[in-house]
Amino acid sequence: MRRWLRTLLVLTLAVVLAVGGYLAYVATRSAQPITLPAPTGRYPVGRTMVDWTDSARTDPLAPHPGPPRRLSAWLWYPATRTPDPAPTAYAPGAWAGLHLPGPLGLAETDFAAVHVHAVAEAPVAEGTFPTVVFEPGLGFAALQYTTLAESLASNGYLVIGVTPTYSANLTVLNGQPVSTTEAGNPDAFNGDDEHASQAQAAGDRLIDVWAADARFAASQAGAGRFAGHVDTTKIVYFGHSFGGAAALEACRTDQHCVGAVDLDGTQYGSVVHTGLTKPALLIGSENSCITGTCQPVNADDQSSLSTARTLVAATSGPTWCYQLNGAEHFNFSDYGAYYIAAPVRSQLALGAIDGDDALSITNAYLAAFVTQVTSGHPEPLLAGRATPYSPVVVQHTP
Repeated sequence: MRRWLRTLLVLTLAVVLAVGGYLAYVATRSAQPITLPAPTGRYPVGRTMVDWTDSARTDPLAPHPGPPRRLSAWLWYPATRTPDPAPTAYAPGAWAGLHLPGPLGLAETDFAAVHVHAVAEAPVAEGTFPTVVFEPGLGFAALQYTTLAESLASNGYLVIGVTPTYSANLTVLNGQPVSTTEAGNPDAFNGDDEHASQAQAAGDRLIDVWAADARFAASQAGAGRFAGHVDTTKIVYFGHSFGGAAALEACRTDQHCVGAVDLDGTQYGSVVHTGLTKPALLIGSENSCITGTCQPVNADDQSSLSTARTLVAATSGPTWCYQLNGAEHFNFSDYGAYYIAAPVRSQLALGAIDGDDALSITNAYLAAFVTQVTSGHPEPLLAGRATPYSPVVVQHTP
């Protein structure tokens, strides 16, 4: 009996020491600084934040009827080089609440340790720049795509990242955190595969609000410090997940849109059946169905595949479709660049591909597409079925 108790105590102590050691390791790793992948363009990057009110719209997602639609937007832009730039916080103030909830937040990189490349409130560079409007995935905020935004801005674009109020898990308006509502993030999106049709119907209703948010953001592009620096006749919309679907719909309804990008987003709304007359770029994760090519494994996949094929068939504008092998859904966001402890990481949609590599490849295709559709000059990366990136599968080119 005593020998058994002694063995049990030894095993218990070993487990406690192992768990304690691992927690100490996680705490150390999460506090270590990381730097997001470097922008690829020639411009330094500036960043600012604005709150906008669209007085022409009553907000259908608000918890109480009547108020106008209010939006928070982060703007990244080509800047002049400044001596001794002050560090810019990745997620300042209440935006720090974007961490994973509760104790899970301790398992990812501390946002104070995330180093960005933009300089807060830097002077705008000389010149006139096309506008790129970005929307995140459902539940996400624009700041969680800083890597993509900084790289595009460095290549000579004003990038407006809109966080859809009441659809994001967290947005911040006038310094105060705002969470989701049922109208903004319907329960239908969290159902099982048997309810894919309900999710499609909910998405079709919500997409009009998000597309209107994106168009409103585009209409504000030339205001304030950006007056005289923005070409408002050349708008590109892009987004991730539901934001990618909104980008396609916003482009369909904006005469100034010259192209749209959908990163791993199942499509919704009228654009599915009407298609686009403008250029489109669709990039899916491994075996994603959003490009119209996949091996569906469940009803949700089959629905996404049918939707994507309908969209591509109806689209008369040139369309590029790529698959990023090794990537999963979250690899198109900054989650790929964070340290995340293994037990938590395994529960997130992060693939085997190196996180920084996935973001750098995505940046390359984004920059090539946006440059081609705004300048009219062909980009070699988009030509034919050749690609310098081994994880990329070229599924369709014009």
